[in-house]
Amino acid sequence: MESKRQSKWPLLETINSPEELRTLPESQLPELARQLRLFLLDSLSNTGGHLSAGLGAIEITIALHYVFNTPEDRLVWDVGHQTYPHKILTGRRKQMKRLRQKDGIAGFPKRQESEFDTFGTGHSSTSIAAALGMSVAAEQTGSNRKSVAIIGDGAMTAGMAFEALNHAGHCRGDVLVILNDNNMSISPNVGGLSNHLTRMLSGSLYSTLREGGKKVLEQMPSVWELARKTEEHVKGMVAPGTLFEELGFNYFGPIDGHDLTTLIPILQNLRTQKGPRFLHIVTKKGKGYLPAENDPGKYHSVSTFDTSTGVSTKIEQPNKSATFTDVFSDWLCDMAAKDERLIGITPAMREGSGLVAFSKRFPQRYFDVGIAEQHAVTLAAGMACDGLKPVVAIYSTFLQRGYDQLIHDVAIQQLPVLFAIDRAGIVGADGPTHTGAYDISYLRCIPNMVIMTPSDEAETRKMLTTGFLHDGPVAVRYPRGTGSKAVVGSDLTVIDFGKAQIVRQGQKTAILVFGTLLDNAKSVAESLDATLVNMRFVKPLDTTTLLEIARTHDRLVTLEDNAIAGGAGSAVTEYLNQVNMSIKVLQLGYPDTFVEQGTQQELNQLWGLDSEGIQNAIAAHFNEELLI
Repeated sequence: MESKRQSKWPLLETINSPEELRTLPESQLPELARQLRLFLLDSLSNTGGHLSAGLGAIEITIALHYVFNTPEDRLVWDVGHQTYPHKILTGRRKQMKRLRQKDGIAGFPKRQESEFDTFGTGHSSTSIAAALGMSVAAEQTGSNRKSVAIIGDGAMTAGMAFEALNHAGHCRGDVLVILNDNNMSISPNVGGLSNHLTRMLSGSLYSTLREGGKKVLEQMPSVWELARKTEEHVKGMVAPGTLFEELGFNYFGPIDGHDLTTLIPILQNLRTQKGPRFLHIVTKKGKGYLPAENDPGKYHSVSTFDTSTGVSTKIEQPNKSATFTDVFSDWLCDMAAKDERLIGITPAMREGSGLVAFSKRFPQRYFDVGIAEQHAVTLAAGMACDGLKPVVAIYSTFLQRGYDQLIHDVAIQQLPVLFAIDRAGIVGADGPTHTGAYDISYLRCIPNMVIMTPSDEAETRKMLTTGFLHDGPVAVRYPRGTGSKAVVGSDLTVIDFGKAQIVRQGQKTAILVFGTLLDNAKSVAESLDATLVNMRFVKPLDTTTLLEIARTHDRLVTLEDNAIAGGAGSAVTEYLNQVNMSIKVLQLGYPDTFVEQGTQQELNQLWGLDSEGIQNAIAAHFNEELLI
């Protein structure tokens, strides 16, 4: 006998692949959508994850797998927050119990996980370029498979999306781009007339007449130009597609993205067409769950929650400590109140990077540039050229996308831009696409760059002040969540520029720590009677302290929450080689592999960066007995 829980979605439980989905009559698809929405809501209430986007993408996911021959036909999702329904319909329904957990399924598309995940993604705006590349590959190999990019409206703010659109239109790539638009203000024309018109325009009769007429009229340039403009203006009266038409796409929409009776025949029509096509659908984030519909931002990413109330069931600790992001948020407002030159910039990460309070208190000095990291960096450079003091609040993994601008536009010109780098080190459930494992390595090689690694929350505030007052580019990197829960003051004091701090004086072994792993190293230093140094600066390196430590100790251990390759430990060994100092050095950090999903505690333990792992690594490397 089926359990009560199983009876909630009996139709969904019969679907373990898109092939099985395609055996259903169309009349059953609305019921499947209803059950899929219920299942997603129930599943995420137990695991947490990205909720609003997936609820809004239920119908388009069903329609795409129903119409297209997946996985032979390629679906490329952008950015990935909306792919939980896709995962459920492609054989991973039972695995949703371990979503975004260590050894579980990822929260984003991942090629190693499923053949239906045709392109891995965690950042945005890559889908159109990837789908176009796949369409070119199909053409080169003589395949008839189709390529579809499904891109959210937020991802359309990035330049890369328009670069790909421009190229696809130019080369007449056989690709379908679907804009999943969940901002109603963009598309006032959605409704019955628009749905009917799009269905008509996507049909074979209109396409045949259009292409046939084009061939005839192209022989009469003046008449062809008049006809082209007439068509453009007629379509423009009912659809906001002129931009995409100008880029070389045949535009259709906007249509209701929750209406399967409209979606399916239009997708069937578009599947038979060739060349660049653009379908504009309008959806509602959080569709079907009232709390998420009313506040989609709040339910973008959730912890476990009670579906009846929408209230989180996560146990909050009493007197919860401020996170590193909270410390940055408070500092930004305090410094802005003191210095009118301060400008806050974020690439669409107001909440995540802690700029909500700043945006409300200083709206004229707050700039959210959308998902456009390159623009964020160069915008800051332009501001700095003319006397402002921009602070770019950005995740470590997202700064990678503005790397060229960081070098060419900021560092070469030695401009005073402060980069507040959040999510340095392990980020947890979002996995390798979001891990901040490389910023020390990619920043350290840039001339004029200052890199600071605070050991706790209090030091973070001081370093932000120090960096803001420096006349040149500065990066202050800090992790997600809390650290040692140090008491954070309200003043705007600085630290000694380029100077390390001796935390404990010991013998033989010196542990040099860059960042928040200092807390993990304290018990190790006590156990080994080792010297413990909070290095604070990766660049400029405190070579005076380093040289003195090297002369008075037998061996050094460097510790950082960054890749070992090219990291802070590498900076130490490079300097020692330059001055011909021979001493044993053990570098601890992330190995040469991508850091998978899991909690910070789990992954620190996995990579031997917890206290026990650090001590074991020292003992093994230097061939000594374990002392604890």
